[in-house]
Amino acid sequence: MPELLLFNKPYGVICQFSPSPPHRCLADYIDAPGFYAAGRLDTDSEGLLLLTDNGTLQHRITDPAHKLPKTYWVQVEGIPSAQMLQQLAQGVDLGDFVTLPAEVRAIDAPDIWPRNPPVRERKSVPDSWLELTIREGKNRQVRRMTARVGLPTLRLIRVRIGDWRLDGLQPGELRRINTLLPQGAKMTDRGRRPGRPPTGRTRGKR
Repeated sequence: MPELLLFNKPYGVICQFSPSPPHRCLADYIDAPGFYAAGRLDTDSEGLLLLTDNGTLQHRITDPAHKLPKTYWVQVEGIPSAQMLQQLAQGVDLGDFVTLPAEVRAIDAPDIWPRNPPVRERKSVPDSWLELTIREGKNRQVRRMTARVGLPTLRLIRVRIGDWRLDGLQPGELRRINTLLPQGAKMTDRGRRPGRPPTGRTRGKR
């Protein structure tokens, strides 16, 4: 049965196992030979990252055709108006593409860990939090969406991918679970990622 690692990626950690100074990397937290990240999370973003030892499952998670919902808590500069929320929900023209319809709502500040380093906030400008769910994942998409409607992102935390949630994991912690392959999927290469592992993958410390 394929295994998944649910990892709460801290701020400033790069999504690769090979060292990349001055950033910390996954090997500083995870000692799991044969596991690879299923998707990416920007270095300056936090939260849920999935890793798997199964190539078929990795493809299902990352393939845009399957449009797995991804939910983020977003701290933004400013107070969202109803019009801003509607823009985010119906799709935002970012110039090079128009985002798909999203689910968005204003939320109270979540009870979460402090970020290190702290978010730079301006005393003269209020901030607020959004919960935003998208079904695509283009480069820095959430940050570009909020900036486009006049709400620059200050902090970005991914809390859900599909049915997998961040619940209970603190930064740097991981949870190992067994999961079933999606219905109709077939194992390839003994269930592991096809091809050679990426250069520089190392065993790390927990």
